[in-house]
Amino acid sequence: MTRDEQEWLETDGLGGFASGTVSGRRSRRYHALLLTARHPPADRLVLINGFEASVTTAAGTCAISSQHYVPDVIHPHGDRHLVSFTSTPWPTWVYDLPNGAVIRCELFIPHGRSALVLRWSLVEEVVDSASLNVRFLHSGRDYHALHRENSLFSFEPQRLNNALLFRPYPDVPGALIETNGSYQQEPLWYRQFCYALEAERGLDFVEDLASPGSFRFDLQRGPALCLLTAEGPDSFSVSPGERLDEVIRELETAERSRRAAFKSPLHFAADQYLVKRGEGLTIVAGYPWFLDWGRDTFLSLRGLCLATGRVQAAGQILREWSTQVSGGMLPNRFPDQGTEPEYNSVDAALWFIIAVNDFLLAAGTDCSPTEREQLLAAVDAILEGYSHGTRYQIGADHDGLLKAGEPGVQLTWMDAKVGDWVVTPRIGKPVEIQALWINALRIGAQSNDRWKRPFQLASTSFRVRFWNPAQQCLFDVIDSDHRPGAVDASIRPNQILAVGGLPYGLLDDQQARQVVDIVEQKLLTPCGPRTLDPDSPAYHPHYTGGVRERDEAYHQGTVWPWLIGPFVEAWLRVHQEDPHARATARQRFLQPLLETTTQFGLGHVCEIADGEPTAFPEGPRQRLRGCPFQAWSVGELLRVLKLLDEPAPTPTAN
Repeated sequence: MTRDEQEWLETDGLGGFASGTVSGRRSRRYHALLLTARHPPADRLVLINGFEASVTTAAGTCAISSQHYVPDVIHPHGDRHLVSFTSTPWPTWVYDLPNGAVIRCELFIPHGRSALVLRWSLVEEVVDSASLNVRFLHSGRDYHALHRENSLFSFEPQRLNNALLFRPYPDVPGALIETNGSYQQEPLWYRQFCYALEAERGLDFVEDLASPGSFRFDLQRGPALCLLTAEGPDSFSVSPGERLDEVIRELETAERSRRAAFKSPLHFAADQYLVKRGEGLTIVAGYPWFLDWGRDTFLSLRGLCLATGRVQAAGQILREWSTQVSGGMLPNRFPDQGTEPEYNSVDAALWFIIAVNDFLLAAGTDCSPTEREQLLAAVDAILEGYSHGTRYQIGADHDGLLKAGEPGVQLTWMDAKVGDWVVTPRIGKPVEIQALWINALRIGAQSNDRWKRPFQLASTSFRVRFWNPAQQCLFDVIDSDHRPGAVDASIRPNQILAVGGLPYGLLDDQQARQVVDIVEQKLLTPCGPRTLDPDSPAYHPHYTGGVRERDEAYHQGTVWPWLIGPFVEAWLRVHQEDPHARATARQRFLQPLLETTTQFGLGHVCEIADGEPTAFPEGPRQRLRGCPFQAWSVGELLRVLKLLDEPAPTPTAN
């Protein structure tokens, strides 16, 4: 992997974050130093995108930053002097410069604050003077947008105690910069930055950034310190009479201790998706472009919270979402300020029931009667809504199975849509929706006898109607397009949820084994299962091209790492679940995925990967794609790792 491909992430627990590449070149519009959420975790703005930095000694000046400009110009090329990088406990670069200086640059976000600490220090002393010059690059834009040179940008800072407040536009929060260096006002526009990954995705990719002035530091007097803070209720500043170095030392000590308390780097990664919303918590689906989504929240919660022992946080999240049930459905996107909930997912509410079940088992007697009653009332409301019928023709059919869908709407997790074209509509009775529905009915029946007969009817119908004897696996959709008897026999990984990934399997031992075998033989890759059989005419081996081409490939062959959780659990259920089987599963299926945590989103698991390898000079490998830091990918890996460590036998069939 190249330094441009490896990305680091720091989060503030509020929805804001800092991110970038190991090389230092920004390749996405989302790469930034100070990116704040005005209404956590939403309404994100980029205030400071990056910096230019150079070190001067008697032997000359050397850059320790790097930029990419249009058409394809790298300048300066500070990464040529980069000798080491680590993201633990936070991003740290070491540069060995031709002018004799060895410089360490490190940054971290103090948890719970919309702020960033930057520190540059000499690793080895130089005989003569060593000074650092830093120019911050500002915008003040929505994090999805791009910034262009304009006459309205305000370069002039306001002095607040020992800090400088830069407010680029009247309606944008200011960026406070406090340093132990000197500042010289010298407004400049840096024009035509090129964001290579945006260009690769077929999106706008050129940006202009403003630099009001430069900060100068004498490194022989000690480390150069910068505290960047977004103006707002979660801002942080140094009070009059306090020393910046002492404040930063306290922040560093507290943050180092907090991070050291996590059981593993993956446990720390899980923490980065749990963020503030209102007075409670929610789960960000992924960085850098997702907010909190219903399906993603409930699917990932079991790993991010329950597998890591954060049971109380799980309960808090579920209680908050339980108030949003409407016609049996839960929103796929959590309501944001001034917007209406988007109820366009058939499975979000069903995943909620699965998460409630796992939470109640984990919480045990620690769950209060009031909390239990609130969550079970939401479970009943969902089952009632789906039983009687709700939006988008979602409802229990005469065979007890759950039908769903209408033209132009994408309701399952395979939800790519280009304009009015739904790439994988899957209208009818999708297989994983039945697995979720039947599990939800069985869970509901544990506290309400009303759901026992619907559970029995749906279970029987599933076993009779979904088996595909020609391919010895399950149909992906039956009663396709609401046409009785019509089927979609595409071999997809959705069928694995009838065997693993949910509390209860739906098949007998032989059929369960056949499903696992065909998914392993046809779909499994080192990064997880493909979304479509390579023998299908609709198969796309690579997730490339513009927006339309990528959306077309999104669920038509592209690999989704989150599916490794259901697959490994299914594999264990159909094999002898003993220490040898668990060790085999860990080595064969999880170790290759764990290795990707050092290749793309550092310390995390990404959203997707190509279905087939690409040739590289060092050898063929799958390209890791999509969101570099994905909640349900991390969550499912954590969940199944815990399952391997502490197996909980679950019956394969009802």
